[in-house]
Amino acid sequence: MGSAFEFIFSSANWSGQDGIGERLGTHLWVSFTALLAAGLLAVPIGLVLGHLRRGRVLAVAVANLTRAIPSLAVLAFVVAAGWGIGFRPTWIAMIALAVPPLFIGALVGVSEVDDAVIDSARGMGMRGWQILWNAELPLATPLLMSGLRVAASQVIATATLGAFVGYNTLGRFITVGRANGDDPMLYGGVVVIVVTALLVDSALRLASRRSLRWRKSEQ
Repeated sequence: MGSAFEFIFSSANWSGQDGIGERLGTHLWVSFTALLAAGLLAVPIGLVLGHLRRGRVLAVAVANLTRAIPSLAVLAFVVAAGWGIGFRPTWIAMIALAVPPLFIGALVGVSEVDDAVIDSARGMGMRGWQILWNAELPLATPLLMSGLRVAASQVIATATLGAFVGYNTLGRFITVGRANGDDPMLYGGVVVIVVTALLVDSALRLASRRSLRWRKSEQ
């Protein structure tokens, strides 16, 4: 592990197209854009189904089924379908990985809001989207953030597979290091990926705590 840290803290390994800085930026770009796209697809549907209290068992079953599909299989399918290599298959595979936890967090978070809260909101004259926005969504925030944390951790860890389809993520340190027998590069890449995932998870945990404090102050 000492050689891995020497690899990480060597300034020469941070510059250039194959440096840690460039690959880290590429890794975070595909991860965050995939999370954004997955959120736009999954969260609204989950919120609506949760609000309507419909299709929860079927929706969760389908989401769990899609979660079981290996990301490497999605990468291979996209490449075989002729959609190219590099960013596109990596991005699509990461979206497929991120959708289930985001969807389940939104659906379960809203559907588990106490009926008494909804009745109170109706008694105040709220209807439809007003109940969802002003009553259900704030109470669903913890599960929404939990789903986001799970999705972010999985995507950042799994985006390393992009290296197998020619995308310059942090996974390139693992593939190149293994191919060349370069253990410092191999294990240094692993450490950078793990630390990146932990830092993003910590940032999201802090954001979740702050959102909970904001919600309490609003109440």
